[in-house]
Amino acid sequence: MKIDPRMLALPAALAALALPLSSCNDLKAQTNPFTISSPDLANGTFSTKFILNGFGCTGGNVSPQLVFSGVPPGTVSLSLQVYDPDAPSGSGFWHWAVYNMPGTTTGLAQGAGNSPATLPPGSHGGNTDFLDTGATGGNGNYGGPCPPAGDPPHHYIFTLYALNIPDVEAAAGIPPTGTAGLHGFALGRAGVGPAVIGKATFTATYGR
Repeated sequence: MKIDPRMLALPAALAALALPLSSCNDLKAQTNPFTISSPDLANGTFSTKFILNGFGCTGGNVSPQLVFSGVPPGTVSLSLQVYDPDAPSGSGFWHWAVYNMPGTTTGLAQGAGNSPATLPPGSHGGNTDFLDTGATGGNGNYGGPCPPAGDPPHHYIFTLYALNIPDVEAAAGIPPTGTAGLHGFALGRAGVGPAVIGKATFTATYGR
């Protein structure tokens, strides 16, 4: 029986393709995606519990649970912003922000955004477009969706930033009371951009 020489070379070729187990684990760690999600918004929409109670809406205004996974190695702090680009304001509408969460934070419990006392140690709620309206129970707290009646469903973008610095305001030279837009500017390339080592987003919708 004559053996094709190409068959003899096949085992060596397969062995060359094989990776050591440690290398496979390293590759898995490198490809584990950085994500933010919410079990409370699993269908991609807001239920009444998470809608604003004010401005013509009658919801519970409870902040939804958030889950963070795949946080990049070297993360020292995490910052969150929630933004509606569809609001008819000319500049969208900022609904929620939490800055300087410890890099070990794995999520926020349901209702964590409704009081400074329930946020992760060292972090703080940021000002939003509900500033001084009283609709959120206090500046820096979560403000749920309440788009104009009859509008197509609005998109609410949750963005989580992973940074290799402990304090975004100190690094950017902005006050903790600065607007969400100012913080967004700081988190971009014009501010502390190089310190942002990861960015994760998801979007939920709501209309009435």
